[in-house]
Amino acid sequence: MPIQNSVEKVLDTISRRYRGPGGAIAVIKDGSLLGQRVWGYADLDQRVPLTPEIQMPICSITKQFVCALLLDLERNPPPEVAAKGDMQSQFTDKLHELLRPELTQGTGLTLQHLCDMQSGIRDYWAMTTLWGAHPEGKFSVENDGPAAIERTQSFHFQPGNEFSYCNVNFYITARVIEQVTGQPLGKLLAERVLSPAGMATALLCPDTAQHPGPCVGYEGTEKTGYQAAVNKMEWSGDAGLVASLTDMVAYEKYLDRIHSDPRSWYRIATEPQTFSDGASAKYHYGLGHVNVEGIDTVGHGGALRGYRLHRRHVPSEHLSVVVLFNHEADASEAVNDVIRGMLDLEKPSRMDITANPNWIGIFLDRDSEMAIAVSKGSQAGEICISYAFSPSTEVVRLLNSNEAQSNSMTARIEGDTLYVNRIGDNRKLEARRIVPRESAFEDTSLQGDYHCAEADSTFHCVGGAGLLYGSFDGYLGCGPASLMKYLGDDVWALTCQRGLDAPAPGDWTLAFHRNESGAVVNFKIGCWLARGLVFVRT
Repeated sequence: MPIQNSVEKVLDTISRRYRGPGGAIAVIKDGSLLGQRVWGYADLDQRVPLTPEIQMPICSITKQFVCALLLDLERNPPPEVAAKGDMQSQFTDKLHELLRPELTQGTGLTLQHLCDMQSGIRDYWAMTTLWGAHPEGKFSVENDGPAAIERTQSFHFQPGNEFSYCNVNFYITARVIEQVTGQPLGKLLAERVLSPAGMATALLCPDTAQHPGPCVGYEGTEKTGYQAAVNKMEWSGDAGLVASLTDMVAYEKYLDRIHSDPRSWYRIATEPQTFSDGASAKYHYGLGHVNVEGIDTVGHGGALRGYRLHRRHVPSEHLSVVVLFNHEADASEAVNDVIRGMLDLEKPSRMDITANPNWIGIFLDRDSEMAIAVSKGSQAGEICISYAFSPSTEVVRLLNSNEAQSNSMTARIEGDTLYVNRIGDNRKLEARRIVPRESAFEDTSLQGDYHCAEADSTFHCVGGAGLLYGSFDGYLGCGPASLMKYLGDDVWALTCQRGLDAPAPGDWTLAFHRNESGAVVNFKIGCWLARGLVFVRT
């Protein structure tokens, strides 16, 4: 498909649409830089202009680099490590050594499950909320990471069955690599991935409070104003790399070169993958497949408080797009807009279909006991579905009044039952409508303390007259109190719009259970990244 539009025209449009404090975009075609645009400031207070050479944290884009390293080590192990035996066997043995036996004995868990987000392990950045973390608190790879792994005792689905984004997968993978090779992750990445890719200034910098200057990440919007974001967490493997736009352009050129080689790590990483039941999976070795108006693209995004970034490759067109923002605009949608503009693709038109009124409401997934909110879309022929992770509301197009679909899900409504097939997650949901009752606002039976032995977490529910607050105590401290929202039946949501990681978990669903006499005995809590934990009343 030939390039249809001028790259300068596309970049002009994108930079005006995603202004913010600053931004950088590059378009690479056939292994050459077709065009780039850098605007705004790296530091508003000091009036430091953003340039192509200024580094930003690329966050979760780091995951694919770790997978590239893993595959390279399997093929070309250091001689002293190869002398100890098969590399894959050494990796597997170390994985079993690092995790509790409950996660490895008889479960079939493999390192590839971790790299493909099919492990079923709950995400530790979501779990930090239950462990009493504060949004601006510290988290140490060396001190706090092992404690998080020790408190990981079960799955929220069996390995290989589903997809669930999980940062701890790559924290573990990185520790496996370091302990088997005896070398630090940063050194290995520099020698085996960054240098071959020509990324001259990219490096691993796990401490988010110590990123190289002068770039500052900003929270806020033009309407509210921008303020410098505070980050004090460390991550090494699930994120940690910092790179400039120039570095990322070099990386895209490198990927375009090696994609034609069927033996290259990148070609292997972009190959189709499946779940244990044979269904197609869209994530493999740190790379996600995203369909943009019928065209397959491969890439990954990254987020840290104050930053949003994304890179995507269109293999069939030898086209790559990189977007780096030092603010919290949607970098993924910006990439999609560039791809559409370059290839003259149009968003599909919405059919003017009236939705069945039964769509609208709050539903409870019968399996996970997580809330699903369905609301009207902003345009005719659309509805919005939010599955427990409220910041990621998904727009689905109506096929008829009772059925809808998007690239990643299908849904239908039958009376008070909602059916959702989350294709990308390989997860089918049946959810019942929950209905608010007035008596809930006079109910004082929920107040009290609850404990989850598995997570080593205590929950405090305080308040009255329907105005409840919840907070957690754990090994990271005594977390902030958050408002609870009544959803219906005995189901509440605990708001969590700010956490250690960005984006935060969103609203946690708390489904309370009573005994035969009507007394509250426990609740099951869950969010998109961590579900199925039970807190027992103390």
